[in-house]
Amino acid sequence: MSISIGVDVGGTKIAASTVDEHGAIRHRARRETPAQDAAAISAAIVEVVEELRERHRPEEVQAVGVACAGFIDAEGAVVRFSPNLAWRDEPLAERIVEQTGLFVVLENDANAAAWGEFRFGAARDVADMVMVTLGTGVGGGVVSNHAVLRGTHGMAAEIGHMRVVPGGHRCGCGNRGCWEKYASGSALVREAREMVGGGSPHVAELAARCGGDPSALTGGMVTEVAQEGDPAARELLEDLGRWVGEGVASLVAILDPQMIVIGGGVSAAGDLVLEPARAAFARQLTGRGHRRVADIVVAQLGNDAGMIGAADLGGARRLEASG
Repeated sequence: MSISIGVDVGGTKIAASTVDEHGAIRHRARRETPAQDAAAISAAIVEVVEELRERHRPEEVQAVGVACAGFIDAEGAVVRFSPNLAWRDEPLAERIVEQTGLFVVLENDANAAAWGEFRFGAARDVADMVMVTLGTGVGGGVVSNHAVLRGTHGMAAEIGHMRVVPGGHRCGCGNRGCWEKYASGSALVREAREMVGGGSPHVAELAARCGGDPSALTGGMVTEVAQEGDPAARELLEDLGRWVGEGVASLVAILDPQMIVIGGGVSAAGDLVLEPARAAFARQLTGRGHRRVADIVVAQLGNDAGMIGAADLGGARRLEASG
């Protein structure tokens, strides 16, 4: 049986697992991320790789895929930049190879998650898909004709930074009006806190849930109150869904995928977000009425998608490299 190791490096934790050729997780390991020390991050990755490797026969594990939150070069070897980790032109693959002797490939975390859903999750029966991850920001990955779309420099599919509102809210990337400022969990929280802070009786349930302190309100609270039937919370999720759908319509106009997979924490709201997203998408889609409408579905692999996708990519590229 072929086994690869998938490692998902986030701002606070490093999650890793051994994954078989069917996308099933066999064993798990985890470390805290020493985010401000590039050498310490590499060492922690090597630790989890070696811990997992010991649970299998020596010949079983020969490839590692590392999903990184940042810009990865086209060769899958160097982290050019990571906004939340101490990586600047970091030759991470080389460092891991030196200490483990395994074949190593790096991939952007959103690309890895998209590949996981494409191979083993919600999009496993399609050839072309886009994954949209709705969390603190908006991430994305594109699979076109059975291959991850990386672009010339490995930096494609930064979909959260499409400009949807010229002169709009300032984004962490430095620009204004990016899609993630309107279609993310952070956007949901911003709008909910503004409503609670205004003192309207319309948001009494939300105010009660956070003890009257807008700064204590979270996206999870908004979703919970909405699922209980609160009109204000449902309105907030409906507005968010509309922004999601309008952005997806732009993506589909450019990429023409068969399926859009929605993941991330906001997807926990289910149809409270997806139904208005589908409606807005159908209204805004170029050529509507004369083309097949792409399916918008919820991701199936949850937080494991990045690990599973990275592991599968690592194993596949090792086979390609070996001829």
